[in-house]
Amino acid sequence: MNKEIKDSYVFVAGFAQLPKGTPVFEMQKSIGCLLIVDTESDMIVDCDFTFIKEITNNFLSSQLRGQSIAQGADHLTGLIETRFLVPPQKAIMQAVVSAYTRYHEWKKNKNIQ
Repeated sequence: MNKEIKDSYVFVAGFAQLPKGTPVFEMQKSIGCLLIVDTESDMIVDCDFTFIKEITNNFLSSQLRGQSIAQGADHLTGLIETRFLVPPQKAIMQAVVSAYTRYHEWKKNKNIQ
């Protein structure tokens, strides 16, 4: 991300275990979804995933970047479900839900609407 980091940005992450028996599980065991969210607009400014291969990270990130986290976890996971057709798909979706949940819990605790 070559953009200015604004005061309204927060960094949030969610993680999930990758499915056992898949090659990617043997290499890294879990996946992380890393989001930078603008708290003023609830927009995902940037995101990344902890996959080793850049092509995977780039594709997944392109699905979420620019999306509104306010549209809900189902919207975000639906983008992945329909376009990212790989064995660890459910784990990736769970990592997104985990990051989504963490963001909304933080906003609730801070009383940010």
